[in-house]
Amino acid sequence: MEHILGNNWTVTPAGGSTGEAYYAQTEGKRLFLKRNSSPFLAVLSAEGIVPKLVWTKRLENGDVITAQEWLEGRELQPKEMNHPRVAALLSKIHHSTELLDMLMRLGKHPLTPDEVLKDIKENQTVLNRVDPHDEVQQAVTFLEERVDDVHHDVHVVCHCDTNHNNWLLSADDQLYLIDWDNAMVADPALDLGMLLHSYIPEEEWENWLKEYGISPDDQLFERMIWYAVSQSLAFIQWHQMRGEYDEATLRLNKLKSMMRKQGIIK
Repeated sequence: MEHILGNNWTVTPAGGSTGEAYYAQTEGKRLFLKRNSSPFLAVLSAEGIVPKLVWTKRLENGDVITAQEWLEGRELQPKEMNHPRVAALLSKIHHSTELLDMLMRLGKHPLTPDEVLKDIKENQTVLNRVDPHDEVQQAVTFLEERVDDVHHDVHVVCHCDTNHNNWLLSADDQLYLIDWDNAMVADPALDLGMLLHSYIPEEEWENWLKEYGISPDDQLFERMIWYAVSQSLAFIQWHQMRGEYDEATLRLNKLKSMMRKQGIIK
């Protein structure tokens, strides 16, 4: 990275799962760099959803480096996910035709429940040979039994990982949703289900969803629990495949708690 910026820049890894992100700083200037970010980043920046995109450079080997503003700020705390600003920003994302048009032009087709279930079952067939869990099989069975009931004809841009540590509150009080590597075109219940089941007490869901801009109904709640279970399984599988068994166990315990609360298991 130093040869792109010049010798007077200090570049350090920013961590993260891909190892492709860096912090760069020199006198009076600071940037967040990433290798091979999606062209989608430019639209997210223009919409004010991520910190401002400063420049993009293509290297001789074909890699693309993007530079964004490196902002002072902090991630949201779990209890702050109940703030109306979170609901408002997620609503803005889900209702943006610009974001949807760009992601469709990049070749993303609407993700269906059948595709979600197919991927989970294929991964689980392999993982069951190594680390089987009864509760995981019960979750897969639940998804199989309900898959025909959760088809929905409205598709939006979904972030697909609305964990509290992907919400950045800057020092000047601007809220951003970062880390868009897994964005999909899908049912908005995919984002809503995981967020509400993870952070919002059930008795407060209706008020949260009103801040988001909708009046919920039973069909939405049914889709939300289906996607919350499917996303939980996908994250468990991802950590297992990476050998991160402690994190997979934490995710599994959260899945079991959610399924008990919803009466899926006893």
